[in-house]
Amino acid sequence: MYSVFIADDEHIVLEGIRKKIDWDGAGLSFAGEATDGEIAFSMISEIKPDILITDIKMPFMDGLELSRLLKKIQPWIRIIILSGHDEFEYAKAAISIGVEDYILKPFTHDDLLKRLNKVAADLDKEKKQLSDISHLKEELESNAALLKNKFFKCLLFRGSH
Repeated sequence: MYSVFIADDEHIVLEGIRKKIDWDGAGLSFAGEATDGEIAFSMISEIKPDILITDIKMPFMDGLELSRLLKKIQPWIRIIILSGHDEFEYAKAAISIGVEDYILKPFTHDDLLKRLNKVAADLDKEKKQLSDISHLKEELESNAALLKNKFFKCLLFRGSH
């Protein structure tokens, strides 16, 4: 289950996302919320959610700056940006930071849920790849030990002739 944090200065957006998303049904958990980037940054630094949904324009610290700072200290966090601004510069900045998705307001909760599900599927895929790599590494180390043992047995066997 992946945890999701929401940062948006519009209370109606926060409440809508919090109440309209079936968190358990989606295999997600609601980790918390904040109405500005500075508060969100300090909360996220402690909570360490898997996914952040953030508005691009907020007081004190905007969503792009929040995303930039978080990617430095928690590079694994997945970020979805919400924006009422259909401006290429914002989208370009979001891409350069490594944001997963950029959703224009107004959006439907179904659309947001589809995008959350995609991010969760990407996280699952990444976890599986890391697990596969770990298993391969263990297998390689085990085989290396067996080969080393076999090599020394061959040396001993040859040495006794």
